[in-house]
Amino acid sequence: MQPAPTQPSDPLRGGSRSARRRRAIDRAATWVVAAGGLAVVASLLGILLFVLGEALPLARPTRVAVSAPLSVPDASAPAVLDVYRSQVAALHADGVLRVRDLASAALLGEHALAAGPLEAVHSLPGDTAFSARTPAGEVLVLPFAWKLAYDGSQRLQTLEPGEPLRIAVGSAQDPIRVHAVARGPVTTVASLHASGALRVTQLRTRVNAFTNERSTATSVRERPAPSDVRELILDLNGRNLFGIRPTGELLWWRLDEPELKSPQRYPLGSPITAAALLAGGRSLVTGQQDGSLVVWSAMTRDGGPSELQAIHRLPGSGSAVAQIAAPGRGRTFLVRDAAGALALYHSTSQRELWRGASALDPPLALAGAPRGDGALLASAGAWQSLDIASPHPEVSLATLFGRVWYEDYAAPAFVWQSTGGTDAFEPKLSLTPLLLGTLKGTLYAVLLALPLGVLGALYTSQFVHARYQRLIKPAIELMASLPTVVLGFLAGLWLAPRIEQAFAGLLLAAVALPLASLAAGATWQALPRRLTQRCPEGSELALHLLLLPLAAALCAAGSEPFEALAFGGDFTSWLAQTTGLAYEQRNALVAGIAMGFAVIPIIFAISEDALSNVPRSLVAASLALGATRWQTTLRVVLPAASPGLLAAVMIGLGRAIGETMIVLMATGNTPLLDWSAFDGFRALSANIAVEIPEAPEGETLYRTLFASALLLFALTFALNTAAELVRERMRRRYSGA
Repeated sequence: MQPAPTQPSDPLRGGSRSARRRRAIDRAATWVVAAGGLAVVASLLGILLFVLGEALPLARPTRVAVSAPLSVPDASAPAVLDVYRSQVAALHADGVLRVRDLASAALLGEHALAAGPLEAVHSLPGDTAFSARTPAGEVLVLPFAWKLAYDGSQRLQTLEPGEPLRIAVGSAQDPIRVHAVARGPVTTVASLHASGALRVTQLRTRVNAFTNERSTATSVRERPAPSDVRELILDLNGRNLFGIRPTGELLWWRLDEPELKSPQRYPLGSPITAAALLAGGRSLVTGQQDGSLVVWSAMTRDGGPSELQAIHRLPGSGSAVAQIAAPGRGRTFLVRDAAGALALYHSTSQRELWRGASALDPPLALAGAPRGDGALLASAGAWQSLDIASPHPEVSLATLFGRVWYEDYAAPAFVWQSTGGTDAFEPKLSLTPLLLGTLKGTLYAVLLALPLGVLGALYTSQFVHARYQRLIKPAIELMASLPTVVLGFLAGLWLAPRIEQAFAGLLLAAVALPLASLAAGATWQALPRRLTQRCPEGSELALHLLLLPLAAALCAAGSEPFEALAFGGDFTSWLAQTTGLAYEQRNALVAGIAMGFAVIPIIFAISEDALSNVPRSLVAASLALGATRWQTTLRVVLPAASPGLLAAVMIGLGRAIGETMIVLMATGNTPLLDWSAFDGFRALSANIAVEIPEAPEGETLYRTLFASALLLFALTFALNTAAELVRERMRRRYSGA
């Protein structure tokens, strides 16, 4: 009896346990690889969305909420808001300071600061003090302070009057018509009298460190002034005095000079109807009858005398400007026109941030909050509070990428300077110097890395014996493992001073080393063929390795004689005298050499792979038809490998654009706007690394840094996209051929 035949197991149909296991492993591997790829894409997209989300609030519009009117007796008295916008202190003509709750207008307290009646009461810009004058010719400075206490989590705030200061500057026979006060280290009072005299009185108070005794020295300067000046404005330090004439002429006196001279005159054509100092006290904004607004700042041109310059002009509403209030922070100011309309402006960005209207008829007074987040609008018997949300008024496309005329600058300029020494500092956040610095560093790095990387890969893949290829390629790729912080450290502390000392030798080497390489090749070709044929293939490298170090040593030895012959013994002095350029030790040249050293391995590795992957059959066919090795390389290998070579160059460019540590340590990190190889620069990536630890979260600097990161991403994305499109076109062209 024959046994029944058995059916063989079919591994493809699951008949075997091992086949099922292999299929399970294949499916699991497929899912793991797919999940990993999707995770990478999701991570990159998440990073992009995060950066975009942090930068987008820069474009958030200004929002202003106007409260309903509250009935307040004599609400138009000059007032000061506290930092928290919870209380309002108003000084009335009877000399009583009344403190009210901002939200309810309830009276919280009264303080008699001076015996009335008082004239021309006004608050001092950027200060918690009032100024007034008496019919007897005295000017009063009435300071006060907000005192905070906490009962658990509840904030308790009280107002404490300070010691009044009485300054006799006039008399009943020569009354004061207009006055202004600046309270700083030196208290300055400018007063214009009925006699037509302008009198500047300054009080300097000194405190004895041992006895705490105070001594006051008073100085008075006087000269005639136009009798029709209707308003005087002193800056915060008492160094500049501005006068407003109804004819539309702005007067400027310099008070930091020993003698009080005649004012400089600036006619505007249209009568000036309002004026105020901006935050920091360095700029004056004037409003005119035709509704236009002009921002003035003092500056010096080419070492000449200081002059007042109109650095910004804003069109306004067309109705006469009635009042201007500048809050205590930034260069934002609030304007009320004769028709009762309100508008919020920023001087540096020259933008109208908001426009609205008030329900008060007519509004008579306007006061800004110390933080710039609110204001108070008052009439004879009511007030309204304004809640201002303007997080980034100084940022626009024009300020980020255009020329901006900043305070104390002689002309519009591209400037990055995020911080300063005082609270009055105006941040300057132009990305143009950083973008130029990024392109500048990339250019100098590519000038070194591109020829060495591509030509080195060409020689290694097409001309060097395979025995040497196995040594050269890993050695070059090993360069990529060097940390960039080490390269930047060596470039900044070791390479930079040596290049400065032997720059003439570097110039010699730039010429001598290529000539030495050509001489080595010519010498090898000139040797008898029977001799070269006995040498192992690739022995010509030995001749190059002998001549190139010798040429480098000769260039180093001849640096000083060549510098004396060509540059009069000192290259840096010759450069400054001949071209006007300064030589900075940490400059673009040093950074380009260090960045080129970091980029060469990437360009070399990708280029060598692209050249080596050209089918050997094409090379063999070209050689069989009688072409030389060099002709084959130029006419066959290079066109076939050109897509890969382009990819290598683009990836190298992207690597240079995103470099951080080398740029940070080898350039001086100065945001300059020039292409000189002997000056430093600041790149976008290095700027982010420097500034982000000190940038307050959510503030303008913080979000501007994220905007620069977005710009860096867009730059590399556009570069790689263009490269990919060109590479794909070249690939189709040469694959079809």
